[in-house]
Amino acid sequence: MRDTQTQRTSPLALAASALGLTFGAPAWADDAAERLTERLEPLESYQATFEQQILDGSGDRLQSARGEMWLARPGMLRWEVDAPYSQTVVSDGDDVYMYDPDLEQVTVQEMDDRVTHTPALLLSGSVDELTENYEVFHEQDGGDDVFTLVPISADTLFEELSMVFEGETLSELWMMDSTGQRTSITFSNITLNGYIATDMFDFEIPEGTDVIREGL
Repeated sequence: MRDTQTQRTSPLALAASALGLTFGAPAWADDAAERLTERLEPLESYQATFEQQILDGSGDRLQSARGEMWLARPGMLRWEVDAPYSQTVVSDGDDVYMYDPDLEQVTVQEMDDRVTHTPALLLSGSVDELTENYEVFHEQDGGDDVFTLVPISADTLFEELSMVFEGETLSELWMMDSTGQRTSITFSNITLNGYIATDMFDFEIPEGTDVIREGL
């Protein structure tokens, strides 16, 4: 696999593109949604390190990133990219802050439906809303359970999202956007339902930072 020229991508965009899987009878959907609900309902918090790859439609790597994430229901997320560029996304359940320290810029958005369709934030939301807004399919791959979500509405940041579970633990996300660009996020050092201090989801805008407010 060859590297192409590295381009900077916003954190929400990094958390939004996917893999297309082919499935058979759509009658699987109800059973698949029930199985996915059984996996996600017990999830109250999730902490992990991640490795992320963005691939173009030909499978060539466009960008790599790594970092750490913390997630708690309802609607709270901290997503920190450590390398190659430092970027942070924080959701306190009401607003989402996207901070780029190199640009000294933070974008603030309300937690509207489009923002919550970002994969990481989608995981922190209601399971009922998830199964109402996506058609869910399931297959097994080498002992792992793979659930693929296809949005019912066109107003999403991805066309397909696949969640890979090793046993009861979410280990990987695959996404594809409308251009065919795919994003793979692999999680490790995972802690399920551990204690996460609430101030982890607070964001204080650094002095001298340019603030862009969208929808506020």
